[in-house]
Amino acid sequence: MRRNLSGRNLRNRNFSGADLSGADLSRANLSGADLSGANLVDADLHRADLCGADLSGADLSRANLSAHDQYAAGRNRVNLSGVDQCGANLARANLTNSNLSSADLSDADLGGANLRGAHLAGATLTRANLSRLNLSHMNLTRGNLNGALLKWADLFGANLSEANLRHADLTRANLSGANTRDTNLSWANLHQAVMPNGTIHD
Repeated sequence: MRRNLSGRNLRNRNFSGADLSGADLSRANLSGADLSGANLVDADLHRADLCGADLSGADLSRANLSAHDQYAAGRNRVNLSGVDQCGANLARANLTNSNLSSADLSDADLGGANLRGAHLAGATLTRANLSRLNLSHMNLTRGNLNGALLKWADLFGANLSEANLRHADLTRANLSGANTRDTNLSWANLHQAVMPNGTIHD
């Protein structure tokens, strides 16, 4: 039976390691909740509040974190469309093939997360921690990464066209082969970064 927690106030609750696969958590208040290591495959988190929640190590593979409602009904995927995730801890989370397009991940910690095959076009990642992540060939078109931490990140062949990387820290990041057409890199820290043409920035 599908667990129905829709609209519930679950603020600061401990769901660490819990099996919430297929659960209805739509519009639930999960701010500050501990969801570390939780199984959220096929869960519905549409319009849930995850502000400050700990999702480290959680299984969100094939998740839909898009802000667009048309993605809300996909089968066999976690539904996180329209979720408020300000400051969420997504460190080491499995986000393989997840839909993060236009999602708001401001101040989120994504350190060690698996983003293989994820869709990030138009995502808001201001001040997010993306250090050392494999973002090669990732579509970050029109993404807002203002102030994002991208030290040692692998952005080989990534699409950064029209992305905002103002004030981002790209120290020793690999931008080789990346599409930086109309990318805003003003005041970005590019120390020892590998540039799109293969040269190393001072």
